[in-house]
Order: sequence, then C-alpha cells, then structure tokens
Amino acid sequence: MGRIGNIENRKNKQDAKRAKIFTKYARSITVAAKEGGGDPEYNASLKTAIEKAKSMNMPNDNIDRAIKKGIGGGESENFEHITYEGYGPGGVAVIVNALTDNKNRTAGNVRFYFDKNGGNMGTAGCVSFMFDRKGVILIEKSDSVEEDALMEIALEAGAEDFIAEEEGFEIITDPDVFDEVKDALEKSGYELLSAEITMLPQTYTKLDENLVKSMDKLIDMLEDDDDIQDIYTNLEA
Repeated sequence: MGRIGNIENRKNKQDAKRAKIFTKYARSITVAAKEGGGDPEYNASLKTAIEKAKSMNMPNDNIDRAIKKGIGGGESENFEHITYEGYGPGGVAVIVNALTDNKNRTAGNVRFYFDKNGGNMGTAGCVSFMFDRKGVILIEKSDSVEEDALMEIALEAGAEDFIAEEEGFEIITDPDVFDEVKDALEKSGYELLSAEITMLPQTYTKLDENLVKSMDKLIDMLEDDDDIQDIYTNLEA
C-alpha cells in the first residue's frame, strides 16, 4: 500500500472521530502555546500542532481559542509529555506519545491496551533505537507533478532522500531542514498530502492476517484515548 495509502486510510478513519481528534489537537495547541508562546513563527511546537490540526480541517476559530487558552494563564491543568514503548502482537515495535495531566491513569490505560491485544508495554528505549526521527513529506502523483522537477527542488532545498512510490512521492529530510524543504515545495506550487516530523522504522515487521486484526485493534484503542497524541509502529503495510 505504501505510506501514502496508509495516510489516506488513516485520515478516512479519523474523519469518523473528528470531534475527538479536534479535542486532542486543541490540547496539543494549548500546551504548546503555554510552554512557548502564542506566535507559531517563534514556537516550532505550536507551528507543528497547528499544521496537524489544519491537516484535519480543524476550524480556525477552534485553533485560535486553543492558543488563547494557552497564553491566557490561570489554567488548572498541568500537562506533561510522556513516551511509552512496547511490542504489539507478533513483536511489532510501538512508540506512543502522550500528553496527560495524570500519568498514572495514562500509563495504566496504555498498559491495558497492549495486554488486551497480545502485546506488552516495555521500558524506555526498548524499541526507540529501531526508529529514526525524520521529516516526511508526501505528494500524490498527478499529471501536474513532474518527477524530475519535484526531485530537483526537494534535494536542492536539503532533502536527504526522494522515493517514487506507486501512489506518489515520499521526501525524507533531517528534522533541522524540514521547514526549509516544506516551504520550498509549497512556494513551488506543490500540494502536500502530508508533512510531519515522525519516527521512521529502520526495519519492518510483517504479520499474518489474524495478528493484523489484533494490531489494528490496539491502534484503535490507543487512538480513542484522549491522552494519546502520536503512535508509531514498524508494521509492514
């Protein structure tokens, strides 16, 4: 299926849970604004949170309210970022990023989701060494996208790799030059299907069909938890 197909399927699933997704993004925006200020040009975390929210068509009014809540002060909630690692069914490596005001609750929930679906939550560092933090930009194939021209712009802007897939193009960057590459592509008129700093697996784990169903259930349970912001796996599509 490729990463582009996975992104489209994920977005289709998220459409059905839009209200919950908006709640998560609003929390992320509020915390980013509280920690680093309300101007996304000077707050990279806020900029990323806003871009993710906009990719799911979160209304600007919701985004503005979340920013104002963050910079307004007087909030009783004190959220913290926590990363959990573990193995899903069949030994699939899983990294879970959470933003929580109760780490005991969140840890208990995450452990339950792993146990319920044939996996187990591990210790910090047990799977993260199998991933690299990279910027990933996806562009769908179309008659208006010329591969050589796109590759030239991406590489000249600092991209590390350019991969042509069946559905489109995948551009890999170092996180430090992600914004420069993204801006260069957008200024050249390209429409980006997805653009994010993520955790890319170094190797992939393939599962048989019945274990894939268990893995999907684990992902669904994690995604349904309000405290969970990001989920990364090395499941082979």
